[in-house]
Amino acid sequence: MGTRSDRSMLRALAEVAPGSPLRDGIDRVLQSGRGGLIIVGDGPDVLNICSGGFLLDAAYTPQRLSELAKMDGAIILAEDASRIARANVHLVPNPNVPTSETGTRHRTAERVARSLNVPVIAVSESRKEIQVYTGDSRHSIESVSRLLERSNQALQTLERYRIRLDSVTKELSTLELEDLVSLHHVIEVLQRSEMVVRIATEIEHNLVGLGTDGRLVRLQLDELMAGVADDRALLIRDYYHADTTFQIEEAMSGLASLDDEALFDTTILAKTVRLPATEDGSHLSSRGYRLLTHLPRVSESAVNNVVDHFGNLNAVVSASTSDLTEVEGIGVRKAKNIQDCIRRLIED
Repeated sequence: MGTRSDRSMLRALAEVAPGSPLRDGIDRVLQSGRGGLIIVGDGPDVLNICSGGFLLDAAYTPQRLSELAKMDGAIILAEDASRIARANVHLVPNPNVPTSETGTRHRTAERVARSLNVPVIAVSESRKEIQVYTGDSRHSIESVSRLLERSNQALQTLERYRIRLDSVTKELSTLELEDLVSLHHVIEVLQRSEMVVRIATEIEHNLVGLGTDGRLVRLQLDELMAGVADDRALLIRDYYHADTTFQIEEAMSGLASLDDEALFDTTILAKTVRLPATEDGSHLSSRGYRLLTHLPRVSESAVNNVVDHFGNLNAVVSASTSDLTEVEGIGVRKAKNIQDCIRRLIED
């Protein structure tokens, strides 16, 4: 989710995630067999469409929300949902705002969200469901059990993709040390890493809805995603055609913006991240950022200095101890450490 509307929806879903005070109150409303209409925000624009009801300005509690839902009108909460501003309010949104809903409560909720861009929560007593509206977006809150089921399935898929990513990444490292890399090898790792990131993003969205019930899913996700984002950026940095008008951040955002079909189109992907315009089987040379960064006891500044000095990984592999000590910040001990680590990688 990258648009402003999507980010607003994620914030709204976090407010009604399991374990939050607002979700506790909403669950109480559903358990009592009632419905409700809740607006999170009590700014002037919201108050201008309110008619009737009464002013409360009381601290929010789940119990109070449940009791106030016994009345037919809408409930207005403060922007941070910490206080109940008004209750039993009749809402009069702009009737010209289009809506696809049919029920009175949900039509009102959609019109308010679209016209005022505030989170609106509609609780349906007949369907026993919760709908969240922000801007032009609508999201139906799923049960925790369903979200956990989907998240666990996605984690299994992510694990398989991560295993494949690790395999092609290891193959690329071997080819880099032998100076036998082609555009195809770089593209394959980028495609695999981007697919891993996209699966993880779907799980992230589920975690928003799971709230405190998603702790174990979060731990597994963090473990599976360790290093993926950093390695992807370093890989692009190793091969992209750098100039003053194009930065790594643009390459990363461009990669994320590709749809699945474009992601697996070699020409489009290479152009998006500014890989050299060569044939698929043509030879490429790594600058060495990704591989050198993974060497133990070698700092980021040392890696940058080594790459700036030698220009590419092949020159670093061929360098002697005295060659390496000419690099700023690289003494004899660090030089020998770099050589030993590279030697072990070659032997493996």
